[in-house]
This record gives sequence, C-alpha cells and structure tokens, in this order.
Amino acid sequence: MKFLNKHVLLGGAAFGVVAVVLLINAVTSSGRGSSERVLPTDLSDSSSHHSNDSAQQPKTRESSLEEVIQIATQSRVAMTRSLHSYTARFVKQEVDSSGVLGEQTEMQLKVQTRFRDGDETAGKRVYLHFLAPESVKGREVIWAEDLHDGKLLVHEAGLLGLAPIPPLDPNGFLAMRGQRYPISEIGIVRLVEKLIERGQQDLGNPDIQVTITRDFLLDKVSADLIQVKRAKPSGKEDDFSLAEIVIDPARQLILRYRSFGWPPSADEVAPLQESYTYHDIQTNVDLTELDFDPKNPEYGYP
Repeated sequence: MKFLNKHVLLGGAAFGVVAVVLLINAVTSSGRGSSERVLPTDLSDSSSHHSNDSAQQPKTRESSLEEVIQIATQSRVAMTRSLHSYTARFVKQEVDSSGVLGEQTEMQLKVQTRFRDGDETAGKRVYLHFLAPESVKGREVIWAEDLHDGKLLVHEAGLLGLAPIPPLDPNGFLAMRGQRYPISEIGIVRLVEKLIERGQQDLGNPDIQVTITRDFLLDKVSADLIQVKRAKPSGKEDDFSLAEIVIDPARQLILRYRSFGWPPSADEVAPLQESYTYHDIQTNVDLTELDFDPKNPEYGYP
C-alpha cells in the first residue's frame, strides 16, 4: 500500500466511491454466514474441560431462576462498587436481524464503566480493535456517551483506512448493519443487567429448568456454569431453548453468555443464537480519555 498516492485516492470522484464503500462496511463484519456449528456444553465429556483430579471434576446441582437472579444482582452490586474499567479479548458470534449466523469476531476491548466516579453518572466508553476474521482485522471503533457527541468513530484497516469515515449514529442503519445489538449494549455490566431482566420475566415459569455446575473451567478459571433450559417455546422475542452463563465466582464477573434457539426437529442440535465471551479480563486498569480519542498515537485513525 505504500506505493499508492494518498492524494490520488482522496481526490475527486474517487473519494466519493471510497467513502460509500467505507460507510457500507463501517462497523459490519464480512456478511458471510458461518457454516461452523457451535454446540451446547456437553458436561458428560468433562475430560475436555478438566484435569484427571476427581476433586476438580464438575459438580452439577438443580437450581432456580431466583438463585440466578440473586447471583446476577450480587455481581452487579460488586461491579457498581469496584469496577471502574477493564480490558479483555472479546469474542462474539450472533444471528443478525435477517436470521443469518455471522462469522465469529474477535477484538481487543477497552471499557470505562459508568461507575468510575463513585456512582453511576459517568459516561460509558468503549474502544474496539478487531483481530479476526481477516476481513475486518485492524478495524478500530470508538464510542463514548460523553465524548465525540456520542457518535461512533470508525477507522478501517488497509486501503480503506486512508479516508476518514464521518461519525456515525450508533443506533443508525449503517452502524447497526449486520449487528444484533448497538454498541451501547456491549460489556459485562450490561450482560449482567440483561440476565436480571430476562430472569425476572420468567419467574414462576414451570417450563424452565435451571442447573449450576461448579468447577467448570474456562481459560483455566474455575467458574460456575449456569444452564437455563426451556421445555417449550415461550413465543417471546429472543426466545431460547437453552441459555448458558459462565461466571467467575471469585471476581463476580460473567465470562460468557450463550443462547441457543429451537432445533427444527427433536433429533437435531439447537442452533446458536448469540455467544459473547470475555477472555483475559483485566480490571481497573489505568485507562484515560486518550484511550477513547482517535488522536491516540497508538491508533491508526487518519
């Protein structure tokens, strides 16, 4: 790319063409569906997750939505008191509004929470650096409630990154293209809040079974795996046959949330609807306003 003349690319009609391409691809993934099947956790094959030490084997017990809501509420209270910021390697895969399961997307994530000023009044801030798939590798996204007029700032990688993209409405068509939720929904705090909201909607539902498995390993972290199963469809939006929540009980942080839809027939596997995993979470790191500034010299914004 170094041999290309940047001024030629940005001049005249060429700029208009490049800008349109940039906007269409601004925050979407490649648009290709995924042929890779993601399966629900099979606890019968514990050898893939655990050592041979029987003391560390998973232990599953019956639970209830009341207990799940209590766990999630305690997690949110703990984050309110002490979670000011964090970084993580975030991996997501989800069905878009057209029903197509997209590719698995991996990105480095920086977040400042609303709790960093000792209450819930601070603006949430997010920085994303895309790592995979190859079609979006190098893309950068900044969004902050209290900066840049609340707009989404996108920088593409490669040739497309030579031209600036106008700030986007985070809830607008271009920003939401290929996405299940707006960027304001990202993060472990919102994940806990949605878990509480969904659990409260189903309180008292006799068609739901809940189990909790202790000593479930995710990234070598001894965690709790919560599985919520429905006996029959609810008919509600975002209905699922199975939801899985992995939580680190020591830090009271959700590490993963996955939900599966309803299979076409009883002998088929439930299809993945959404999957969000936070790897290598580092809490209360030293993030500043510069981490959410496109002028950060470590970033590639033009």
